[in-house]
Amino acid sequence: MKKFFTSESVTEGHPDKVCDQIADAVLDAVLAQDGNARAAIECCATTGMVLVMGELSTNCYVDISRIVKDTVKEIGYTEGQGFSYNSLAVITAIHAQSADIALGVDASLERKEGGGAYDQIGAGDQGMMFGYAVNETPELMPLPYMLAQKLAAKLAEVRKNGLLPYLRLDGKTQVTVEYEDGKPVRVDTVVVSAQHDEQVSQEQLRADIKQHVILPVIGDAWLDENTKYFINPTGRFEIGGPAGDSGLTGRKIIVDTYGGRCAHGGGSFSGKDATKVDRSAAYMARYICKNIVAAHLADECEIELAYAIGVANPVSVYVNTYGTGRVSDEKLVQIIRENFDLRPQAIIEKLGLRRPVFKATAAYGHFGREGFPWERTDAAETLKKYL
Repeated sequence: MKKFFTSESVTEGHPDKVCDQIADAVLDAVLAQDGNARAAIECCATTGMVLVMGELSTNCYVDISRIVKDTVKEIGYTEGQGFSYNSLAVITAIHAQSADIALGVDASLERKEGGGAYDQIGAGDQGMMFGYAVNETPELMPLPYMLAQKLAAKLAEVRKNGLLPYLRLDGKTQVTVEYEDGKPVRVDTVVVSAQHDEQVSQEQLRADIKQHVILPVIGDAWLDENTKYFINPTGRFEIGGPAGDSGLTGRKIIVDTYGGRCAHGGGSFSGKDATKVDRSAAYMARYICKNIVAAHLADECEIELAYAIGVANPVSVYVNTYGTGRVSDEKLVQIIRENFDLRPQAIIEKLGLRRPVFKATAAYGHFGREGFPWERTDAAETLKKYL
């Protein structure tokens, strides 16, 4: 059976990603001084202005305006682009975490009933979080998603190293992969929209993007004579970033996760400390899925974890291996409960989430990248015993 699946990505200069990076930069700056801080930082950006809002409970001080401007400068927005770090108006509207929410986080329902140390923290909100892994790529991620992310990162690379100096910061990528009997066989369509200066011709840009971005990333293994290319299909992309479109934290949650390949609970990550299970439980779900696939218990695995605010233990654990499991999905739920502690405090300690590790996640995906603790496969050997 033939099927097609498409995923997209965006560059670090995309307005939504600018906001995600600012939110996580503020969070990291706070965590560097106060690992127990509570934060849910939101950000929006438009021409000449950034608004930072949300909740922050901490015993330290950080200069939010300076963090915003430093982050925007680091991304590359300087004079002449309609959005510049040194002429930016930064507005802050920060308040402490609601006392009603803090009641459930400070002491979980289980702790109030006499639980142990790991029962201290209750989930910071209700909701469901999903994890996923599939053996299509070395990263155990969906192929169209990984290719789209790598294309977006390559756009930034050839801009920064001067290979294509006419490129600007904003850009989007999209890859459609053809599947036969559930296995990827070729790339059917590649879409790249890259912001550029006014001097370059569309003919040069399209040739350069194909030669220096698409071919090095995707290569002959997946491209063929029938692959379709749409490079700046509108014909011009000179105005971009927050000057071209407003940005908002959490508006690229599919780009952040699995490219739409599996379900998504709807909660965003950036700006949230790890007591928010929107973030920490999603990371843990990815860790579990990746280790299940790495242990060959399944070729593909999706997990849903669901929580109630103020309760440490998840209210449900759901597994779907899409018929690829070497053991039943019901058995995998049992295996997960036996081998992984899913209470927020245990997740935080297991993955080291009280440290300033989040800004690096805010562009080019939270999953499928080396260096993050939730990408380790150190539990795979233990899980192999269930084969």
